Amino acid sequence: MFLFCRDGGVFGGVPADDEVPAGHRGPAPTTKGVDRCSALNSSTDKALIRKMRYRCSMNEGRRAARRQVLQVAAELLEEGGSEAVSTRAVAAAAGITAPALYRMFDDKDGLLAELAAYGFERYLAEKREALALTPDDPVADLYRGWDLHVDFGLRHPAFYMLMYGTVRPGQRPPAADEAHALLVELLSRAADAGRLRVPVEQATRVIHAATTGATLALIGEEPSVRDLTTSARLRDTVIASVTTDSPAPPGSDLASRALALDAALETALTTGPGVPLRDTETALLRDWLQRLAG
Repeated sequence: MFLFCRDGGVFGGVPADDEVPAGHRGPAPTTKGVDRCSALNSSTDKALIRKMRYRCSMNEGRRAARRQVLQVAAELLEEGGSEAVSTRAVAAAAGITAPALYRMFDDKDGLLAELAAYGFERYLAEKREALALTPDDPVADLYRGWDLHVDFGLRHPAFYMLMYGTVRPGQRPPAADEAHALLVELLSRAADAGRLRVPVEQATRVIHAATTGATLALIGEEPSVRDLTTSARLRDTVIASVTTDSPAPPGSDLASRALALDAALETALTTGPGVPLRDTETALLRDWLQRLAG
């Protein structure tokens, strides 16, 4: 028997009695001479379900408490930067004890890592919502995506510094990978439309480095002297260097067609069903396509 929690979790089996308060305990199931499924269909079902529901409610409560603490820590971060996010300050603001906070996040580094992931989730939600309102033009989406990125950083500088200014190799939260995948998706669409002049991977690195650098540079300036045209000029130069003004006529541009096929392969490998090739064959094909793309 499996019990599905409201948050989508699935629990099977029976929690130990010491994990459940006495008032929630039922008789232990008897499995002698029958298999487990038969036992679960016996008169003990209600007791088992009661135990499982209790475990679900406990996990939901822990997740809700953790989310509330993150929201409190986010407010402290926005108001005073990462220096204001001490374990003592967060525990006091959240109305919990320091040991309870340590049980949730282990230490301050763990809390800051969770905050960075929380920031990426907010950024990604805003960006997806805004891009859904733009015209169906992959290059226009690149311009819009750049502006959304910079705008988020300037509205939430402390979050942005935590998200992008303290990056460690191999330690990106899943939401950061999803944000990266969104940029790859936009560039793959441009390649599919014949609007990309370099491979998707190369364009992704160029745009990511440029937007991050521009945003960090603007954050470091006093708002009174900040010149937002700097970002706009860099945006226009960078995006123009990796895209074309209009798609090439079908069959007239071998490089564009190679880029489009490489982008389709990238999509199939990362978010699609994959391709019927060995890893070595796929790598060789992509190398040929990128050579044809110039």
